[in-house]
Amino acid sequence: MPSLYERHVLPRLIACGCGSKPIRHQRRKIVPRASGRVLELGIGGGLNLAYYDPTTVESVTGVDPSEALRRRALEAPRPEGLKVEVLDGEAESLPFDADAFDMVVCTFTLCSVRDPAAALAEARRVLKPGGAFLFSEHGLAPDAKVQRWQRRLEPVQMLLAGGCHLTRPVASSIASAGFLLVEVETMYLPGIPRPMGWAEWGQARLA
Repeated sequence: MPSLYERHVLPRLIACGCGSKPIRHQRRKIVPRASGRVLELGIGGGLNLAYYDPTTVESVTGVDPSEALRRRALEAPRPEGLKVEVLDGEAESLPFDADAFDMVVCTFTLCSVRDPAAALAEARRVLKPGGAFLFSEHGLAPDAKVQRWQRRLEPVQMLLAGGCHLTRPVASSIASAGFLLVEVETMYLPGIPRPMGWAEWGQARLA
């Protein structure tokens, strides 16, 4: 059973951190590209919903294991006409048939799933042939000095931020899962300490 911290404090911390201006800017770079039938991994509090285009998106299905965050997602702002379904579920074991979605959206989620490789394998399974995986994540920085700080801070980050890791590679993990990276951009996000602020985003397709 989730603790009081997980039920009441953590959702507010996640909403604050993941709703900060630099993170919102990253979401706007990726989410509007989605189209067709979309699956969102780790929908959390629904912070992406405002950025979907209902003229190109048939529906958004979001999964998240946190009941508190799912409640927030159901109440999150979204464009009129956007069809949204929010389900209990984990990225590592999706309750959907193969080839069910045109696109999978994954933003600031791979840092906190239990098994990134399993989550990415499931994303591949549920994508239709020709489908796209849109991602925006934070993770392991390329600079050795920053990496050392990431390793030092990761235990505290995981404890306070719901299992969020700082040292997980992003694009290379997606490629290792069998995706073809067709676009990747990277940067340190402004206004965020470098150990938490290395970002990678782009698009991948089934290899």
